Amino acid sequence: MKFLIEKVRGWTSKPALPAAGGATMAGRVRRWGALAVLLGAATALAVPAGATCLNKAPLRGVNLAGAEFNGSKIPGTVFKDYMYPSTTDITYFADLGANMIRLPFLWERLQPVAGGPLDPTQVKFIAKVIETAKSRNLCVLLDAHNYGAYKGIPLGKPGATTENFADFWVRMAAAFPDVDTVALGLMNEPVLTSLKQWGETSKATLAKLRENNAKHLVVIAGGTYSGAHDWATLRDGVSNASTFATLKDPLTRTLIEVHQYVDSNYSGTKADCISPAKLNDILEKVKVWAVANKQRLFLGEFGVADTPECLPTLQAALTAMRGAPWSGWTYWSAGAWWGKTYIFNVQPMAGVTRNSVSLLQAAWNNEELDLNKILQKQQAVAK
Repeated sequence: MKFLIEKVRGWTSKPALPAAGGATMAGRVRRWGALAVLLGAATALAVPAGATCLNKAPLRGVNLAGAEFNGSKIPGTVFKDYMYPSTTDITYFADLGANMIRLPFLWERLQPVAGGPLDPTQVKFIAKVIETAKSRNLCVLLDAHNYGAYKGIPLGKPGATTENFADFWVRMAAAFPDVDTVALGLMNEPVLTSLKQWGETSKATLAKLRENNAKHLVVIAGGTYSGAHDWATLRDGVSNASTFATLKDPLTRTLIEVHQYVDSNYSGTKADCISPAKLNDILEKVKVWAVANKQRLFLGEFGVADTPECLPTLQAALTAMRGAPWSGWTYWSAGAWWGKTYIFNVQPMAGVTRNSVSLLQAAWNNEELDLNKILQKQQAVAK
């Protein structure tokens, strides 16, 4: 996805809103919007009820996007420039069987000054999401959706130092101490900093969290776009495979996050898809790496167009992630501000039926992933 970096500088991080406050989407703009703002600024058991972020049950759920939107407006106005998921949104996916939501947000909104206190209003919004999720037996993965920068400053530079980053997460761990409900996703797709720097910063932050007695599940994304398809690709002499092979956590409560979109260039911007066999090969290779290096995997983002051609690829992904070293996944994406035309949208909408949701539901409930049976069942219900 790095080849698109020059094309996103002028994009917006939230779909354009019509006067009525709804949302439209002509492509996977979210994925690049927050990145564009930052660039501009710088230049197999069934999951039991009550499953928590620290038990051995696989964590399977969905991204609930919105709090990371409109990164050019900091802090912005909540429910105008950005939004947090509602009780209705959270309950819908809990009722379908999900046991985790990944909650993207912007570091700058939570901590307006690097090294300073957290914003109490933002803390309250997140606390409400966590409270609602907990009441419905959902784990919340807090996801700093900043692409490896703070106010456009790449990690490791003055104003966004490793110390600043570690300070932020220590404060977040203290603000949201319920380790049974809250997991910490250190950084989404840290493409704006070098892979070497991200390796150093993420490991130092994990160490600082443990030094401060934070027992949360910590999810560390691979560098650049975290793609499983290029996990072993060298960048300035290092790769995600070499960088995270030796990751150590004294509490063994750390997952390595990978992302994998299935369109032909893996960018998550198109409605085509690679074959199930090709996707299986990609996921198998990163699985072999994880087993060899005693790491556990989490697929934080993957999305498939809801078409007859692409549903078998989604089925393959969900099947491949059953069993170790996979500890879970969150599908991209839901959220009340996605429009009907967004190819990966699984937000419930009146009059819209999505076969991908039926597949996800079967996976969330650890049911048989037989695509034909699932589609036949859905058709019977529709009648």
